[in-house]
Amino acid sequence: MAEIMRIALGTGLGLVMLAAAGLAAHAKDALPMSADPALEARVMAVAEELRCLVCQNETIAASQADLAVDLRKQIRIKLQQGQSEVQILDFMVARYGEFVRYRPALNAGTVLLWVGPFALLAVAGVVLMMNIRQRRRLGAAPPPLNEAERQRLNALLGEADTAGASRP
Repeated sequence: MAEIMRIALGTGLGLVMLAAAGLAAHAKDALPMSADPALEARVMAVAEELRCLVCQNETIAASQADLAVDLRKQIRIKLQQGQSEVQILDFMVARYGEFVRYRPALNAGTVLLWVGPFALLAVAGVVLMMNIRQRRRLGAAPPPLNEAERQRLNALLGEADTAGASRP
């Protein structure tokens, strides 16, 4: 019994060590940071304004893609050289286009990005209201039949009854 417990414990310990080795293989190096926390805060503030061109749905501050790491290094170097945040953003836009901005500026080229969702919502609201009004109108009781229409209906229903009765 003791032998079985020792084998089970050894096997379990071996599996835990194997799993830990697999986790260590996926570990990444720490991201480079400057010794100055104020500079690093400025780097991250600029990086929050720029889109990761690899991921496209997150900022380069949040992305771990190699390009995002390189762009953060470039921002850090430019800030150390004395460039302002605006100059760095302008440089990135000149190099990669307006798409690199995570929150594009409101101008003639991006007005559709800012106004489009609200315009689409307004159009959907108008279409919904028109649809509701039309359904209310169609849902109202039809006007009563006049005498000629009632006689025609009875004649048609009478023909339908006789046609249905002759079928097997």
